[in-house]
Parts: sequence; C-alpha cells; structure tokens
Amino acid sequence: MSLRIALIGAGVMGNAIGNRLLSTGQQLVVFDIDPLKVAALVDNGASSAETAAVAASDCDAVILSLNAAAICERAVFGEAGVAEGAAADTVIIDMSSIAPDATQALAARARDAGLHWVDSPLSGGAPKAQIGELTLMLGGDAEPVTRARTVLSHIASNITHMGAAGAGQTTKLINQVLCALGFAAVAEATKLAEDAGIDPMNIPKALFGGRADSALLQEYMPRYATRDYRPTGRIDNMVKDLGGALTLANALGTTAPLTALVAEMHKHMVTAGYGGQDQATLMEYYRGFQREGID
Repeated sequence: MSLRIALIGAGVMGNAIGNRLLSTGQQLVVFDIDPLKVAALVDNGASSAETAAVAASDCDAVILSLNAAAICERAVFGEAGVAEGAAADTVIIDMSSIAPDATQALAARARDAGLHWVDSPLSGGAPKAQIGELTLMLGGDAEPVTRARTVLSHIASNITHMGAAGAGQTTKLINQVLCALGFAAVAEATKLAEDAGIDPMNIPKALFGGRADSALLQEYMPRYATRDYRPTGRIDNMVKDLGGALTLANALGTTAPLTALVAEMHKHMVTAGYGGQDQATLMEYYRGFQREGID
C-alpha cells in the first residue's frame, strides 16, 4: 500500500528524496517557495501544493528537507504552515541538519500542537537518496520513530534510533566532523600526489583494502583529480554543521582542534565565493582558488 507523503523543501536533497519516493510508488505532495523546484518533481509524478498547510493535509507523514532551524520553524508553525493543515498525531520527519537544542525546542512545540517530531538527519547525500541507500540517525519517541521508519525505509538502507529528540542531530554533527576532516585529508593527499607526479586517479586502486582506504577516498579523490564538482552537498552547509559541532564541543568542554581548523578552511572557501558550490570544490583551497570549470 502506498503512502501519501508531504515533502516541504525541494532543493538538491529534497529533489532526490522526492524522486526516490515516487520511484517506489509513494504519493508525494510537494511545497517549496521556488516553483521551479516543485515543477521538477511534478514532472515526475508528484502533486504540488500552494502552502505547507495544504501539503500536510490528509498525509500519512510530513518530511522536511530545509536548510536552517528558523526555516523549519516557519514552515511548520508559521502562517499557512504544516501545523495548520496536518491532522492530529501526524509525524513530522525533519531530514534537515539543524542544532540539537533547536530540534528539542521544535519537538516540544510540535507535541503541544498534537503532532510528533522525529529528527532524521542523513548521510550519503543525493546520490545515495536516489538509490534508497541513505544512512539515517533518528531522534524522538519510540512510537513515532517506528512510524517514521515505514516512510524512511523507502529511501534508506541504514536507519538507527539514537535516542530522544535531538539525538539524531547530535549524531549528524559527529558524522560531519568525520566527513569534513576526511574531505580535507583526501584533498590534501590529492594535491600531494599531483605535485609529486603521481596520478591521483591510481591512488584509490592502490590503497584499496588497506588501512587508508575509505568510501571518501574512493569517491572523492577521483572527483578532486578531475574537478568533478556536480552538486551533491554545499560548502556553506558544512560551515553551518561544523559551527554546530564546535558549539556543542564548547558546551561539553570537548577539545576539538582539528574540527576548528577544518571549519576555518571551509569559512575561507565561503569568503572566496565557493559557499554555494559542492563540497568537492574544497580541492580549490589547495589549488589556490582556480575557478576553472566551476562556474
């Protein structure tokens, strides 16, 4: 039996999530402030809604794919937001990456409105969403998390309930620390290979199965080497996430010097005009910000 799902936010990730849900036979109702993004999903079988409230009405679940806590708040609790249209007991699945404390506040507000909030940040980006192999870390109460799994099983192959509201977002910050440090390490190694006259395209094969091997090495060294900067995840979103990780570390008294260094590298990328570009453009930090083939 297909589910009727509202999708609020149809950017790069929202588009990938939406298309995957459509490909598995789900009914999708989409709202985004950008009509062109909505149209891209409507062309593939989705329905459009004029407001988030209309999208959320008569749906089995609502998925948020947005960029910031303030945007999530407006989309759900603002004028013509999800809370106006959703039936009591509806599960809101927030697949955005926002701060854990903001998530806890939104979950409490949803509870007061008779709704359920499940934070479900993701790892794997648009490529994994398109083939239903996202990794998801969930926060929330057990019963709505179980209901959320029914929806999320269509787009993810690894789903873990991490704890109460906000636990998923905390896990995502940890994920982003690991990814950001990994991106920087692979970019730095790529430049070292280039400068040494070693073809970096051969490195992933040479190191396959060894201790230095990783999914990031296999995917990103070829992308760095060939300037493959197709959009999958933005630099400015990583800046946001690393800022969240450092805020959490500071609150806990956790030492995080490597995270701080890589965060500054990403901030430098934004200052240089790469904020809206793909994470793979981190390679240009090492190449002296040569914009060939990017814009």
